[in-house]
Amino acid sequence: MDVLLIGSTGSLMRKMVEKLHKEGHRIFVLTEEGRDTFFSRKVFETYRFAYDNACIREVFVSVKPQVTLFLGAYDKIFPWKTGMNTSIKFSSGLLNLLMSFSALRQGRFIYLSSEEALEGFEVSDDGEVVRSKNASEKAQSIAMGEKMCLDYGKMTMGDVMVLRLGNLYGIPDDATELGNVCAQMVMDALDLGEIKLCPGPSVGVLRGKPVMEVQGEDLELLEGEKSYRLLHMMDAIEFIYKLMTSERHQSDFYQISGKTLITQREMADLIVSGMKSGEEAGPAIVESLESSEAAINLSCDKAEEEFGVYEMNPPQKALPILADYMKKHAGRFSRLTDRSESAMEAFVRKVKEMIRAAIPFVENLIVFIPFFMLNNRATDHEYFKHLDFYLLYVLLFAIVHGQQQAIFSSLLAIAGYVFRQMYYRSGFDVLLDYSTYVWMAQLLILGLVVGYMKDKLRAIKTENANEVSFLTRQLADMSDINGSNVRVKDVLSDQLVNQNDSIGKIYEVTSSLDQYEPEEVLFYAADVVAKIMHCKDVAIYSVADDTYARLVSSTSDKARSLGNSVHYSKMEQMYEVLRQKKVYINKNMTEEYPLMANAIFGGEQMQIIIMVWGISWERMTLGQANVLAIASYLTQNALLRADKYMEVLRSQRYVGKTHVMEADAYAQLVSAFLRAREKGFTKCTRIDLETVGTSLEELDVRLSQLLRTTDYVGCMPDGSIQVLLANSGRADAEFALKRLRNAGFECHAEEEAV
Repeated sequence: MDVLLIGSTGSLMRKMVEKLHKEGHRIFVLTEEGRDTFFSRKVFETYRFAYDNACIREVFVSVKPQVTLFLGAYDKIFPWKTGMNTSIKFSSGLLNLLMSFSALRQGRFIYLSSEEALEGFEVSDDGEVVRSKNASEKAQSIAMGEKMCLDYGKMTMGDVMVLRLGNLYGIPDDATELGNVCAQMVMDALDLGEIKLCPGPSVGVLRGKPVMEVQGEDLELLEGEKSYRLLHMMDAIEFIYKLMTSERHQSDFYQISGKTLITQREMADLIVSGMKSGEEAGPAIVESLESSEAAINLSCDKAEEEFGVYEMNPPQKALPILADYMKKHAGRFSRLTDRSESAMEAFVRKVKEMIRAAIPFVENLIVFIPFFMLNNRATDHEYFKHLDFYLLYVLLFAIVHGQQQAIFSSLLAIAGYVFRQMYYRSGFDVLLDYSTYVWMAQLLILGLVVGYMKDKLRAIKTENANEVSFLTRQLADMSDINGSNVRVKDVLSDQLVNQNDSIGKIYEVTSSLDQYEPEEVLFYAADVVAKIMHCKDVAIYSVADDTYARLVSSTSDKARSLGNSVHYSKMEQMYEVLRQKKVYINKNMTEEYPLMANAIFGGEQMQIIIMVWGISWERMTLGQANVLAIASYLTQNALLRADKYMEVLRSQRYVGKTHVMEADAYAQLVSAFLRAREKGFTKCTRIDLETVGTSLEELDVRLSQLLRTTDYVGCMPDGSIQVLLANSGRADAEFALKRLRNAGFECHAEEEAV
């Protein structure tokens, strides 16, 4: 999928690029930033134009993106302190982007808004939430952007979406990203040594609507201490990616925030805990009597109901990490303030500037003194009286500092020359002597020419350095594009030559299941999936009920790490994805979850779960997920038929009304298990029972209390009884033998398994 990201460099843009690149998408970036900014080599192409430039349409036509994401409220290119000028630039740029997008008549446009769009709401003295007119220029622009996108989408019948993010925070790149409440608290702790808790109301948005449509009943005043619903940047990126890749959506407007409602004091405590080191006390937490603006919290019920919202980075986990990072890199961040400088601060600043500018002139004066002394001594010396030290002095500063200092040194030299001549003559005689003017002219001309050449060479050097830097960046971009093209070529070459991941090759591998008997298909299916996914660790579970799934086959000990039975409904991250008939990818590398999983449904019922381990991080992409999905679809009929056959084999070939299988059916089942065990696809153990004088009905009742539901009991041709322990090795067999012997059975396990 081709994705066009519109915005400036920053942590949100960088993380979004990393996410899309990891999922195997091709990324284009449109930004107003100059060539001095560097985008990752993961970006296929970078376009640097103003958003209101007429050539933006050609950019859209050239890229033809399936998805366009405009950072909007989080685009750092807009200096909101300039007020109306920035608002006009923002609105005109957004309108031009929408018009250029609609000209394609394809793809999806996503506009990122923030909770600042609701800045126009406040709490009155009687506790009622009302609309005010004190919204900032930024808040008004963001809100108008929401309305512009929604109206334009309806007018053009295009796929235009608005996503409002609430209280977004994360690891900042620089001081321009310290606008969120979490970073402000950390900066207070770093600069002031204390965190102030300001009282104020908390406004909760009950139903997500564009600002222009919000009514009084859509908001509520949250009781208690001022609280926030914080949204971590990585959680926001995961949801944005869901919107990008979803085939359809029910609404054009969504808002998302964190699920955890956390108070100011809890936030401060977490920040203090993250900034503590050793026995250091950390910043203090103080109560402030100054009132503050209301905390705006968004409701994400609509987004959660349709797409599912997961909080992978709750504040309890992320805030200490943020505080620790900002403390370690405090030098990178500076306090951003709108406070005007005092008269004393302005005086100090100007004095520093004057001192900095006067340093070359002071240096010139200091060096002039020894040259003046040398010239006075050389005048009366027989060998050095024809040597002009003033000329050397002027040339020195012209060569080192350029034309400006050459003029200043020439003036000092002239003053020194006139002062020396006045030892023997009057000042009037010196001024009337034409040789004085000849000497002054040659000194000035020489100084000016050499100084001019120095300045010219310096300018040429700077220009060459800038050109080399520009060409170096161009070369890096060309190398990046070439590297991307080479990777694409290699992937396509591998697919054409090796045909490892082609549909034909996958079908050829999956069709090999047809050669096995129905009772063997479930065992060999794990090996088939392992070959397709190019990994060694695959497990297949058969769903027993709405809660548990039992292990049927596996290819390694790693694949059997979850055990013989899995409470899959409690594995919420995986279960929610599988329930939506999607492939689960363990993006957070959680140890108790497989790296990938997919479910096979019979109608609307989940019947088989395929779990995959042993995949490298680079291969955990959308492409590999599609390969697993295709493999599951191609093996679906064989697996469902085999699973149903096993149930029929077990339920319809019993002796009488017992759960003891007939001899032929049991022998057929055991044969399949033994062949699968020889190839390492499953484990099983057979236990022979001494049941002389015990009826099958009585035996069935006693064994049902001692064995698992996944174990099998069958008759042997000689009339004896045997138990088959499915997915049980040596240790499990010992436990089963102990239970049976304690219940009064004489039994022993097969020799090859014990």
